[in-house]
Amino acid sequence: MVGPLLRSLWSTTRRSFSSSSHYSHIKPLSYARAFSAATATAPVGSAATAPGGALDPSRLRNVAVIAHVDHGKTTLMDRLLRQCGTDIPHERALDSIDLERERGITIASKVTSISWKDKELNMVDTPGHADFGGEVERVVGMVEGAVLVVDAGEGPLAQTKFVLAKALKYGLRPILLLNKVDKPAEEQLDFPVLYASAKEGWASSTYTKSPPDVKDMSQLLNAIVGHVPPPSASLDAPFQMLVSMMEKDPYLGRVLTGRVTCGVVRVGDKVHGLKKTDDGTVKIEEGKIVKLMKKKGMRADPVDSAGAGDIVSMAGLSSPTIGHTVANTEVMTALPTVVLDPPTISMTFGVNDSPLAGSDGIHLTGGKIGDRLLAESETNLAINVLPSTSESYEVQGRGELQLGILIENMRREGFELSVSPPKVMYKVEKGVKLEPIEEVTIEVDDEHVGLVMEALSHRRGEVTDMGPVPGNMGRTRMCLTCPSRGLVGYRSVFSSDTRGSGFMHRAFLTYEKYRGPLGNVRKGVLVSMGRGLITAHALMGLEARGVLFVAPGMETYDGMIIGEHSRDTDLDVNPVRAKELNNIRAASKDETVKLTPPRLMSLEEAIGYVASDELIEVTPKAIRLRKRYLEVNKRKSMSKRPKD
Repeated sequence: MVGPLLRSLWSTTRRSFSSSSHYSHIKPLSYARAFSAATATAPVGSAATAPGGALDPSRLRNVAVIAHVDHGKTTLMDRLLRQCGTDIPHERALDSIDLERERGITIASKVTSISWKDKELNMVDTPGHADFGGEVERVVGMVEGAVLVVDAGEGPLAQTKFVLAKALKYGLRPILLLNKVDKPAEEQLDFPVLYASAKEGWASSTYTKSPPDVKDMSQLLNAIVGHVPPPSASLDAPFQMLVSMMEKDPYLGRVLTGRVTCGVVRVGDKVHGLKKTDDGTVKIEEGKIVKLMKKKGMRADPVDSAGAGDIVSMAGLSSPTIGHTVANTEVMTALPTVVLDPPTISMTFGVNDSPLAGSDGIHLTGGKIGDRLLAESETNLAINVLPSTSESYEVQGRGELQLGILIENMRREGFELSVSPPKVMYKVEKGVKLEPIEEVTIEVDDEHVGLVMEALSHRRGEVTDMGPVPGNMGRTRMCLTCPSRGLVGYRSVFSSDTRGSGFMHRAFLTYEKYRGPLGNVRKGVLVSMGRGLITAHALMGLEARGVLFVAPGMETYDGMIIGEHSRDTDLDVNPVRAKELNNIRAASKDETVKLTPPRLMSLEEAIGYVASDELIEVTPKAIRLRKRYLEVNKRKSMSKRPKD
């Protein structure tokens, strides 16, 4: 069953890009972890770089591991590292960011190298979520091949097509690896590919539930060596390298990473940074290479030199960033950069001006927020930062998850800020308003199809295909196209409607004509009209009005949202009202107050929930929803203005 699906995926994706020429193998890559933090031992092998000399490009293989979310890329990388002698400190070792380990997803691309027989394999682990598609786009320019990992049970899903399209667009030769074949699944895996269980640590060229012989990853490594071509590069030409990653080391300063396009670079060489502009090539900075490093397994080893086709890191220059060229001083031509897919949503980050501002965070001013956002845009080219109004910045990205990760990192660093709801970035072509449309794949139990269809109809979704899930009785799979603005905040609604049994995948498709205003996708809210500590006595009287977001003892202020109203209109309430005390003895004891547990929103849920006249107050210890205008009379006057 998976075989025909893969053939269909392959043929449709290949047709989409059959007319595309081979792009230059130059693409920026975001990677934000200091090499000095790595602690594991380097792998051993016969392909190690000789002291003082560059490695023969014919012995190099540059490969990206790409897949849909949760199809086993990072686990596969664990097994390959162990196969080649690396002692990894824990499972999913390349997920080095705290949020990656907590959420179980890859956020930033990681590069490492392993030695297999007489070959040196530069391996790049990439994110699978479409919000981080910029990571995949920048990776494919650094490699000649890709391992496309597909879950044998789920088959190719929406983002499998997305990442495969990126690989084929740049002329990569993919290796298809069906992972998780140890799970109960269909036997008809007739596609000529490799089969693996990264969790159990084996790969096989023939379909099996369990290899009878040695259980290791050698067949996959052999396939990479045999199938992926070596880089086409010249060691004799002058040195040139496009910066694909940038990080800051407290001792070395700016560390630049990329693939050497041509020539050889050595420690002590004089180089300069170049930038390509509309008026030609501009020289940024001239300096000297003070350190070269090569990622080996889980640590960075210093090397004396690196040659064409290899991926290395260097220190010594303080101005070049991602997309700039580092070259010998006699070279005055910058390497071409690549135009990334445009961002589709934007959010405004500003100073927290609520009555509770400054109680939690340490970075409060607009200047510090702006510096942090500009530093993020330097290392992540999929995010654009533009000054908005006084002490606020417009941040453009691919999706609410991507921007939510940025906000979460900032609050963990001690920032306080207010964040606007996501706004879709429209286009106007020939006087026609266009909006981003996403391809959505949904799989749910049959009993939930009606709820999902009704919700998506309000969000301007259009069904393109619908049918039963092969091999799963009582399950339905739907393919839809839906505006990006309609999907903002829908994931939590979807989980609630399907009781957690459904799954949904989405990826940017194209820009189409504006589909009109959305239907009624949210009710009104309960807005506080008091300042102080919330009381159980007050909440007991408000429970019948809707769903509460707060608990007794929390602080509130005028204009803060404390719940969802049961009707479509907003309602001002007093959650700090205390029970009146008097000297009259009651005939019976007071009843014990029993409140329903509140709905405590995560950051992603809050981003999808807030309306255009509301903000999210983000601090290191709290996430609060509030009205943009806290004073009730101001809100009433602003509500009479025509909306966009």
